[in-house]
Amino acid sequence: MPRIVVDGRAIDAAGGQSVIEAARAHGIDIPHFCWHPSLSVAGSCRVCVVEVEGRGLDIACNLPATEGMQVFTDSPAVRERRREMLELTLLNHPVDCGICDKAGECTLQDYHYAHNGAASASGERKVRATKFHALSDRIVLDNERCILCSRCVRFTHEVSKSHGLGILHRGDGSLLRETGDGAFARDPYSDNVLDVCPVGALLSRSSLYRARVWYLQPTRSVCPGCARGCPVDLWHRKPEWRLNALDPAKNRAIVRVTPRDDGRPEGPWICNKGRDLAALFERPRAMQAMLHGRAVPLDVAIDAAADLIDSSKTRIALVSSWASNEELAAFKDALGERFTTFVKEDHRPLPGETIEDDFLIRADKNPNATAAAALFPVRGKPMSAAPSGQPPDLVLAWGEGFDARGLPDGARAIVLDAYGHADHARADVFIPLSIQTERAGHYTNFQGVVRAFDACFDKPASVADAQELFAALAVGARVPA
Repeated sequence: MPRIVVDGRAIDAAGGQSVIEAARAHGIDIPHFCWHPSLSVAGSCRVCVVEVEGRGLDIACNLPATEGMQVFTDSPAVRERRREMLELTLLNHPVDCGICDKAGECTLQDYHYAHNGAASASGERKVRATKFHALSDRIVLDNERCILCSRCVRFTHEVSKSHGLGILHRGDGSLLRETGDGAFARDPYSDNVLDVCPVGALLSRSSLYRARVWYLQPTRSVCPGCARGCPVDLWHRKPEWRLNALDPAKNRAIVRVTPRDDGRPEGPWICNKGRDLAALFERPRAMQAMLHGRAVPLDVAIDAAADLIDSSKTRIALVSSWASNEELAAFKDALGERFTTFVKEDHRPLPGETIEDDFLIRADKNPNATAAAALFPVRGKPMSAAPSGQPPDLVLAWGEGFDARGLPDGARAIVLDAYGHADHARADVFIPLSIQTERAGHYTNFQGVVRAFDACFDKPASVADAQELFAALAVGARVPA
């Protein structure tokens, strides 16, 4: 493990680390554009220049850390070279900061302010390039903002393996472009280029011009789109920036989804389905409790459900594989002994969806089937008969994917769901539930990794939290609003 000295501070570098990697591991920031910790080294932006004693200037991304190396990240020579490289990078860059979606997260803005700060020395007109070029139906490209760092190209070659992007031409005529075979549009991981882009060149159609980043805050969450359970951040409006004159629903909207880097071996990536969680979470909600399709107050429906449980003899429960570990445990503790319990698939692959691959996407489109199966190992055909051999006279269906038409003759149904479906009116009792963005909990993925998610918003008063609901059903008490 070589020891190097960075700006007078001795640090230990792991074997094979570059200077930029060793410095970053010890909290020392060296400016960079083209380097990314999960991609190969390009060495093209030259902004990560450092000075090495006895050697002169070199780029830290491609400089192996060796024993006794003395590195200076802010010497006069480094400052001058970095200023020159930033001036070159900005030579043809448009002053779009006022309308650019990357404003507030743009490293070119940050580095210019920190390491250059001067007006352009060039009096020549900037080279014009393509604005809002459609790379796919999800992503648009502003070539005038592109600094040709090649991160996005390397991502499609090294991570997603679609080889969907490349750079055409040379010099100030170079352009980022999609390959002509449509591979980028078919790439199920294409939206990761939005994160690796250090400037505002690559833009998401779904979040374009929707909000400034300083109006938003991230909430830790877990993607429920498949059994991988990737860690993500859900970005939504800060309470202090809530909208009062416009649609108040925008205050509860997910504006964008980004991967949360928790050091997992797969890297800081998610699939495009994870990027679309806003559409998944914000589907039409079930907000009204019902008895036989008739709207009733929530506490009335809970009391009716408790009465059905008490009066039934052979009970079947279909538990949700989208439920959190805490909710599953609450059901087992409160009602597990009163029901024969089966694990239900809430979601199955949609038409056109990538079913599975050898990277992140799993065929099981439910985030917590592993934890559910560990608590409720019963298998078989739940609607045919209970283990006693008697057909069930009560079915409790929790979550989506339940078809009331499959109920045994004469069986009553209690349905618990968060989203609106026509089948809810067929249930004897329907109770609306909170959704993932309105509660905290944990999921256990197919590898046994447990990840936490937090609430973004308060739950509506007309819906129940499953954990409290199960305790109330067990004793016939009412759930607090």
